Amino acid sequence: MSEEQTKAEESPKKTSKLPLIVGLFLAIAGGGGGFFAVYSGMILGEESSKAPDAKESVELEMPDVAFVEVAPLTVSLIDGARERHLRFRAQLETPGRYQSDVEKLLPRIIDVLNSYLRAVELDDLKSPSALVRLRGQMLRRVQVVVGEGRVNDLLIMEFVLN
Repeated sequence: MSEEQTKAEESPKKTSKLPLIVGLFLAIAGGGGGFFAVYSGMILGEESSKAPDAKESVELEMPDVAFVEVAPLTVSLIDGARERHLRFRAQLETPGRYQSDVEKLLPRIIDVLNSYLRAVELDDLKSPSALVRLRGQMLRRVQVVVGEGRVNDLLIMEFVLN
C-alpha cells in the first residue's frame, strides 16, 4: 500500500480543460453580443430611431451665401510662334452680408485675375493639377483685394484653352 501511495503522490492529477474552453467560448460570445447590442443601438443608442411624423418637417439651415458673377475673361497666351486663347469664367462665393462690398470691387478683382492669367505660362496650364493650383492662387489674390473673410471660394465655371 505504501508503494501505491507514493505513486499516487508522484503522478500529477490531470485536470479537465473543459471549464477553460467553455469559459473562453462564453467570453467571446458575450463580447460579440455586447458589441452587436451597442453597435445596433439597442444599448446606449439614441432615441432618434423613431420615424418623424408627416407633420414634423426637418429643415436644414442653409448658409447665408451669395454668388457674385465675374465677367468672362479671354486671355491671349503665346505658345512659341502660335497664339492661343484662354476663356475663363468664374463666380465668387461670399457671405450674404458682404455681397454688395464684393460687387463694388469687381473691377479690381477682374484686373487682378486678368493680370495673373496673362502671367501664367502655357506649360503650367497643361498639367493635370493646374486647375486646382490656379484656383488657389486666384482665390488668394481676390481675398487680398477684397479683404479676409469676404470671399469664401472661387468657383470656376468655364476654363477653355483654344
